[in-house]
Amino acid sequence: MKVKSATIFLLSLFIYTQLNAVQSKREFRGAWLHTVFQEQYLTQNTAQNKEYLKGQLDLLQEAGINAVIFQVRPSADAFYDSKIEAWSRFLTKDGRPPKPYWDPMAFMIEECHKRGMEMHAWLNPYRATTSANEKLPAGHIYHRHPERFVKYAKKLYFDPGIPENRKHIEAVVMDIVSRYDIDGIHFDDYFYPYPVKGAKFNDARSFAKYGQGMKLDDWRRHNVDILIKGLHKKIKEAKPWVRFGVSPFGIWRNKKSDTRGSDTGGLQNYDDLYADVLLWAKNGWVDYLMPQLYWTLENKVAPSGKLAYWWNDNSQGRHIYIGQDVERTMSAPDIKPSTLQSQLNAKVSLSRKLPEVQGNCWWPGYCVTDNLGGIADSLAYDIHSTIALPPSYPWLSDTPPHAPSKLKAKDGMLSWKSPSPHNHISDVTRFVIYQFDPGDDIDTGCADAIIAITGDRHYPIPEGTPEGTTFAVTALDRVNNESEAATITL
Repeated sequence: MKVKSATIFLLSLFIYTQLNAVQSKREFRGAWLHTVFQEQYLTQNTAQNKEYLKGQLDLLQEAGINAVIFQVRPSADAFYDSKIEAWSRFLTKDGRPPKPYWDPMAFMIEECHKRGMEMHAWLNPYRATTSANEKLPAGHIYHRHPERFVKYAKKLYFDPGIPENRKHIEAVVMDIVSRYDIDGIHFDDYFYPYPVKGAKFNDARSFAKYGQGMKLDDWRRHNVDILIKGLHKKIKEAKPWVRFGVSPFGIWRNKKSDTRGSDTGGLQNYDDLYADVLLWAKNGWVDYLMPQLYWTLENKVAPSGKLAYWWNDNSQGRHIYIGQDVERTMSAPDIKPSTLQSQLNAKVSLSRKLPEVQGNCWWPGYCVTDNLGGIADSLAYDIHSTIALPPSYPWLSDTPPHAPSKLKAKDGMLSWKSPSPHNHISDVTRFVIYQFDPGDDIDTGCADAIIAITGDRHYPIPEGTPEGTTFAVTALDRVNNESEAATITL
């Protein structure tokens, strides 16, 4: 559904700011936890890292976050026990396994699911180094095949035009998909590298070999298209429920380059990063797009408010979640005549008014857990004051699972039965707990009634719950379809 913007843009934003936050029962509430350049993981021991990450997840859960985007491949290295690439230099030294041994991705999946949260494995596809003098560990693919890499602005990148590189990236992704119980594979905004003044991405050799008479720009886009299309196919063949999402730079194309583009200026996905993300959504190669609208609402070159409208109007039938920058959101005052000292309420209210936008994701998640500018408090007590289920994905499956059975209330504990997962899209993986006061209608469409989402088959009855209270428990499958409710009255 398209929403017209143009002349009423600023007035609309002001009106949205003044509205009470209308909270849906379903909303993507994500947070990125990056590992690149995060030295704490290297300086802490295994026990400290586990406690640190559990603490981060507890704080995110308190802020109402229901999906964690955890970076498991910062630059052709692994925050997990990879069979293909070395352990990350941001976790261990010289590519060696951590001691005592642990697998951060497996740990994060387990801890997220305990809390009823999704865990999306975040990979950077093409980046091989992050600094000019980085020493690659023994066994790195570069040592075997330096001809498959391009040095650009003092950093190394896989050449996207070489088929063997696509096969390598596909192997890395499918190793993760096959061995880990993730909810999604997530790519960020780095495809061909961001342009650096005076630097040239020297892929002339691969272009001469594989260009097939295409123009260079079209060929580069084609290379990325092939990767995205192929990964989507392989992921869905292996595990149809695993979402494939991309978080592109916030501008697809400017209107001056393409009449379909946004009324913006600056760098463009299509022309500068060779990422035609609208094509990927149109062809169903991705399940969600998470455009990084990190600017202020009224930024002159790239106003995030106008861009939110544009992405809503160009969703191509796939989910849109808006990537929000915590620091810029919390440090910029709202648009006048509003007197609010941040743009938090306005940005979230706008996202909730756009029919094709299903939520937001916060960058970086560490700023949420640090409560930068009071964001965690605002999320917990206002914007996310009710618990939300993540969106469902009807193009993957729209068949609800069976309701929990044998719901009981005994010794201060609710308990129920449900079949164990058996590696199918219909597997029940989490449960939603509703609480209704005596005399209330039993309405599981009401977000206010949700008291928990859990991966357990039991839940403690809150202390002081009066007689006559009714609890309802529903089941969620792997793509968040919800069952009918089992109910019990105390």
